[in-house]
Formats: sequence, C-alpha cells, structure tokens
Amino acid sequence: MSKKKIILENNLSIGDEEPIFFIAEIGINHNGNIEIAKRLIDAAFATQWHCVKFQKRTPEICVPEHQKNLMRDTPWGQMTYLDYRFKVEFEKKEYDYINSYCNEKPILWTASVWDTKSLEFLLTYNIPFIKIPSAKITDMELLTKSAQSGKPVFISTGMSTYEEIDAAVNILEKHSKNGYVLFYTNSTYPTPPEDLNLRLISELKKRYDCIIGYSGHEYDLEPSVIAATLGARVIERHITLDHTLWGSDQSASLEIHAMDLLRKRIKDLDTILGDGIKRISEKEMAVKKKLRG
Repeated sequence: MSKKKIILENNLSIGDEEPIFFIAEIGINHNGNIEIAKRLIDAAFATQWHCVKFQKRTPEICVPEHQKNLMRDTPWGQMTYLDYRFKVEFEKKEYDYINSYCNEKPILWTASVWDTKSLEFLLTYNIPFIKIPSAKITDMELLTKSAQSGKPVFISTGMSTYEEIDAAVNILEKHSKNGYVLFYTNSTYPTPPEDLNLRLISELKKRYDCIIGYSGHEYDLEPSVIAATLGARVIERHITLDHTLWGSDQSASLEIHAMDLLRKRIKDLDTILGDGIKRISEKEMAVKKKLRG
C-alpha cells in the first residue's frame, strides 16, 4: 500500500493529491449523553466534515491506580475519578446507535483507542481507521495490534521525542498493510501560540515521507489553515455545542459556526496554492496584451 494514499469508504481517499480530510473530534465532549453526541454528529454532517471521532477506554485499565480513588467534583455530584470515567464512557448500546445513525446520514465514524480491549471492541464495527492518541504512542502492544488489524492507523505525536516517533513508525512500517498517517500535535489544551511550532509539520514530512495530519488544540482557526498550507492532509479538531459546557476539552473545541468557517477557509486551499510552476494564465495573457501591446 502506498504511503502517500489511503482509500476509505464513501469514495473518500487521503493523500498528497487528495482533498484535505476533516475529522470532527467529539471525544468525550458528549459528557456521556447520547443526545449531545447525536447533535454533534448532526453538526459535523451539516458542515460537511468527513468523519466524527470518539474516544474508547476501558476505565479500570486506563485509569492509573493512584488516580482511581481521587475525588472529583462533577455535574453529577462528587465521585471518584474512576467512577467519573465510567460515567462518561459509551458502551455497546451507545456505539450501536452511533454506528446506525452515522450510516444513515452517511458520515464516517471511529474512535481513539486507549487499550487493547477497546481496540477489540472497536473492530467489531466497520470503522474506516484506528486512531492512536499521543498518550499511547509508546504502547507497543497497542500499536502492533492496531497495525495488524488491517485498518489504516492514524497516530498523534504530541509529547513525543523523535526516538519515540521512530519506534512507532517502525512498527507501522512492519505491520500496517493499509497505510498510516502521522499527526503533528501539541498536547496542551488549549495550546498557546508560542508552543504551536507548526514548521515541524514540514520536518515530519521530510523525516518520515508519509501522509501528515494536524490535530489542533488551539483556540483559533488560523493555525489549522497554516497547518494545511504546510502540508497537513488531514485536519482534526475537537468540536462542541458550547464552550461553556462542563469538561476539560470544551474550551479548546470548535463550536458549530467555527467548524463551518474552518472547512470553507481550507476547502479551496489547494487551488489557491497551485502547482508552483511559473506560467502566464490565459486571463493574465489578455491583460498583458492590453497593457504591453
């Protein structure tokens, strides 16, 4: 499989010569409420984003032991952190509904996987790709099983050294049959402008010679537009119904109007950038004839 093109469903492809692919990261911004998730799916479909993405964890595995019994204030009252993680975790009933609802529209859906049990669960659905979050880039077992699944693997590189990314790419190169995408990201929520360092997108592209994506956690739209200009072929942003909703990811997410604005700003980017070949267009030639004779 070419490292430069990934073929998905619904006649969609990802690659350097393909239109930019948009992922609407719902994550856990649904706060465990399927109706909120449904409205966010509706928003992504209405604004013509290509895919919605959730997060799938097995809380008893993913929550560190020292955090499980820490008390946390939540909209549902005070509870342990482990109980909170269970509260916002969708299970089979919710994912069956998500799968059916997205297929009806249609819009693609998938989820980031945080452990091998969650990976096995997700693979019971016909998802277009697997996403590995930055926090799990060093989980070699999860990376290997994801790559061996036959699905394309999208992997975020926040908080990672080149050595850690190299190790992950080696696994993907060895086991992935249907391609992969490396996402440049900074894992601070929200990311301050001075930490964005978007020129690393070009460096990742040179170093790994593969499709590069951008997962943005900043407040603004401009960094995502710049990321696309620098070569990111997949743009992923968290989305929300309202920044004031409860949850750590809400403030760095795009509300619906911003989703629409961002897609429209990026939509014609490839046409505007062109191919870099110096030529005089037919319309410019007419002006030349008029002004120079």
